[in-house]
Amino acid sequence: MIRQKVALKHVRFFSPIGFYEEEQVLGNEFFIDLEVYFPFENSDSEDLKNTINYEELYQLLAEVMRPKRKLLESALEDIMDLILKRYGFLQEIKISIRKVNPPFGGDLANSEVALHYKRD
Repeated sequence: MIRQKVALKHVRFFSPIGFYEEEQVLGNEFFIDLEVYFPFENSDSEDLKNTINYEELYQLLAEVMRPKRKLLESALEDIMDLILKRYGFLQEIKISIRKVNPPFGGDLANSEVALHYKRD
C-alpha cells in the first residue's frame, strides 16, 4: 500500500495560551507541525477532492489556537479530535506544538508537547 502525507510545518501563531494569567493576557509565540497520512488512491492527482486541503488544516489549527487556555495539551487534544472527526479515513496523525521562550528563566528555550495517533 502507498500512503500519502500532507503536512504543515512551522505554522506560527501568537496565542493567549499559558498556565500563568499574564501569558493569557500578553500571549505567546507558538509553532505547530502537523502531519496526516492516508491511503494513496488517487485517480486524478489534479483534483483536490483526492487529497486533503492543507488550507482546511490551517483553518482548523487557527480555530483551536484562538481562545485562551492554560495548557498546550488541551489544544493538542482539540486539534486531534477535530481532525479525526473531519477526516475519519486517516491512518496516522502527528502533531507537535512548540512554545517559544516559555517563562521559566531560560535564556532562549522552547517547550514542546506532541500527540501521535496511529490506526491499527
